[in-house]
Amino acid sequence: MQITVAGEKKEVKDGLTLPELIEQENVETPEYVTVSINDEFIETEAKATTVLKDGDNVEFLYFMGGGSYGING
Repeated sequence: MQITVAGEKKEVKDGLTLPELIEQENVETPEYVTVSINDEFIETEAKATTVLKDGDNVEFLYFMGGGSYGING
């Protein structure tokens, strides 16, 4: 089956689970990544049981913390 991961089309096995995809994609700190499939966020509790379907569009989102820089002083 074919899915899109971060804008790149990929051929993957039928019945691929989200945890398998995360491993295949070498996602850094998978416990902190937010995943959206077809523009819908996947709850942390549902990640382990989510099975991908042909045509799914998967995005991995990393939220970064940090300070702000003052502009003009």
